[in-house]
Amino acid sequence: MNSIEHFVDGKILKGNSKKTGKVFDPSTGEQTSEVKLATTADINKAIEVAKKAFLGWSQKTPLFRARVLFKFKELIEKNSDELTKIIVSEHGKVYEDAKGSLIRGLEVVEFACGIPQLLKGEFTENVGTNVDSWSTRQPLGVCAGITPFNFPAMVPMWMFPMSIACGNTFVLKPSEKDPSCSMKLAELFMEAGLPPGVFNVVNGDKEAVDAIINNKDIAAVSFVGSTPIAKYIYENCAKNEKRVQALGGAKNHCVIMPDCDLDQAVNGLMGAAYGSAGERCMAQSVAVAVGKIADPLVKNLSKKVESLKVGPGLDKKSQMGPLVTKQHLDKVKGYVDIGVKEGAKLVVDGRNLKLQGYEKGFYMGGCLFDHVKKGMKIYKEEIFGPVLSVVRAKDYNEALNLVNDHEFGNGTSIFTRDGDTGRSFASNVKIGMVGINIPIPVPMAFHSFGGWKRSLFGDQHIHGPEGVRFYTKLKTITSRWPSGIKSDPEFIMPTMK
Repeated sequence: MNSIEHFVDGKILKGNSKKTGKVFDPSTGEQTSEVKLATTADINKAIEVAKKAFLGWSQKTPLFRARVLFKFKELIEKNSDELTKIIVSEHGKVYEDAKGSLIRGLEVVEFACGIPQLLKGEFTENVGTNVDSWSTRQPLGVCAGITPFNFPAMVPMWMFPMSIACGNTFVLKPSEKDPSCSMKLAELFMEAGLPPGVFNVVNGDKEAVDAIINNKDIAAVSFVGSTPIAKYIYENCAKNEKRVQALGGAKNHCVIMPDCDLDQAVNGLMGAAYGSAGERCMAQSVAVAVGKIADPLVKNLSKKVESLKVGPGLDKKSQMGPLVTKQHLDKVKGYVDIGVKEGAKLVVDGRNLKLQGYEKGFYMGGCLFDHVKKGMKIYKEEIFGPVLSVVRAKDYNEALNLVNDHEFGNGTSIFTRDGDTGRSFASNVKIGMVGINIPIPVPMAFHSFGGWKRSLFGDQHIHGPEGVRFYTKLKTITSRWPSGIKSDPEFIMPTMK
């Protein structure tokens, strides 16, 4: 049995804990590894190492950091096939989807390579007579990331490259369900020339999370996961005087207008709802069919969902792989059971899918519900599986209100040919990320990712310009040099003349 430890101070660290977690190959259902789960002492040791490494790393020039990141980028590209196969082996998503997620993480590394430009401050000469003022951005110290199972490369790479580029050191706690990709990335970063202790990976469960929250030497925490845990981390980090960005759950709506290109909308929904088996925070899990488009939409969708090719992630014919664990598979099937009991029409039922030779794998087929109502549990809660719900709205205003009234505000899309409708939707929808004829509106690395409402706890979005601001603190200097002119004390609020 393969044993997965921790990566601290530039090398593998064997922790003291006897607690372990199981890592499975979702395609076969077989356990492939055992991951050691860190104790509080293990976490504190990693943080102490990162704290010491910060003294030297924070003094490196932005250009030096950028050159290490450029080398890291090259190594990721060189090892992309291995990294992609690691993702497939522990998460289950199909190869091309796993490769795409790796590339979206790599884009943040590429953005972070521009850190010398991104850290430039502002300068004003003569804010007052012979008085100059300027601002700088300086690193925070030791930062931490707590990341989910669904993107074992992309989401960590949305955090640690930006933080490290800004001069911080970093402790990553990836999901214990698929930890191997983070370990490999840590090895590659060391190979790129990163000093020991700057980037550390510690595997663990809730004890590790709480240790990060409670350690006074952690300056900032980034999190992506479910809303209840995001709220827990946000509240407790605030109590411990830490910066925090905690991205929570989602229930993303895709509004389908009667004038849309139906084939484009259906194909967009298929990829957005069933790609990665629906295990995406940006998955489109609700299709809001407006007016007369509903019947043809459901008819076209049902045909494609029924023909969805489900299989192992390394099979080139597979369009959708298994779910990550047996427990999660059972949870998603349970939501489908609830939807049937609530009275929604189950147009396509994928619960009983069996694959010959992979009977123990964590598979289910795509599920499609019609006539879903806003009071139903399958509408209100995030399912995080290959389940698409169609809600019918009589007009655009009803559709917009459905999106805005939901507690989550992560992402949304609209399919329409009408520019006025598209512009109105983008302007008035209360959601953080919006697509117009784009099914998965994930911003590029040079913008920033984040939702509204209960999809984000904290003031700043992740990566991009917001990431630079989150991982640095602003300092403003006001300066005047002696001129030989004598002056008297002033006992009033200083004003510039």
